[in-house]
Amino acid sequence: MSTLATASPALSVVRQYYALTKPRVVQLIVFCALIGMVLAVPGMPSAAQFQRMLVASVGIWLVAGAAAAFNCLVEKSIDARMRRTSWRPTARGELSNTQALVFSAVLCALGSWVLYVWVNPLTMWLTLATFVGYAVIYTLVLKPLTPQNIVIGGASGAMPPVLGWAAMTGDVGPEAMILFLIIFLWTPPHFWALALYRVEDYRKSGLPMLPVTHGNEFTRLQILLYTLVLFAACLLPFAYGMSSWLYLAAAVVLNAGFVGYAVALWRNYSDALARKTFRFSLIHLSLLFLALLLDHYLM
Repeated sequence: MSTLATASPALSVVRQYYALTKPRVVQLIVFCALIGMVLAVPGMPSAAQFQRMLVASVGIWLVAGAAAAFNCLVEKSIDARMRRTSWRPTARGELSNTQALVFSAVLCALGSWVLYVWVNPLTMWLTLATFVGYAVIYTLVLKPLTPQNIVIGGASGAMPPVLGWAAMTGDVGPEAMILFLIIFLWTPPHFWALALYRVEDYRKSGLPMLPVTHGNEFTRLQILLYTLVLFAACLLPFAYGMSSWLYLAAAVVLNAGFVGYAVALWRNYSDALARKTFRFSLIHLSLLFLALLLDHYLM
């Protein structure tokens, strides 16, 4: 009984640190990076290439987790005012500033070392630049200053497939930049759908998110316009010769669905529909990249 009692607080602290890494977000980051790795290797990867993929995924996960933890530290007062984020350990005061900062620094240093030593220096520097772009430029500068924060800051979120490509090839090819463009254009409609039904949270936080500064109707129009441009960008892998008809069919169906949600949202808004649009955007990106993966091996 005493053993269980003493183990419980330790387990709780571990969970608090784990929560700082924003696990769901980091899982999507690593998944997109892995897609970049796979597409960079013609055919099935060799044992050595598979090992490199695994090590690179670990390194990217560590640095991405470090960026998330730093974000939680910087935005703890904002998180505390928002229902969606008020549960985070830094917002609740369960972890101190020093604990969060040291945890972030350790993860970043460890991840950078793994990438530099076991993958290649280019991947390490690109991943570190992504950390700075998200944790410093986006979180500290862009997010509190401009309603276009998610557009400009989306460049950091679009980097995972570029990191994956660099990990396997040692360079950044046009194929990697096409994948970057897709995620870059996907990010604003994905995030703004969330911001629409969480607008009061963002209003309380003081952050100049687009629905707060420009209103609901303008944001809905921007979501629609971005999904239309995204539709065109998602056809580029087929046009460039990266993929075949299998991916093209999936891209058309998925993007038609995203545009359909955007049109419905633009014409007749409701919080429920905005929530469905946000959830579909997650399905859209996951299935789109899965289609690229299946196309790569089956066609």
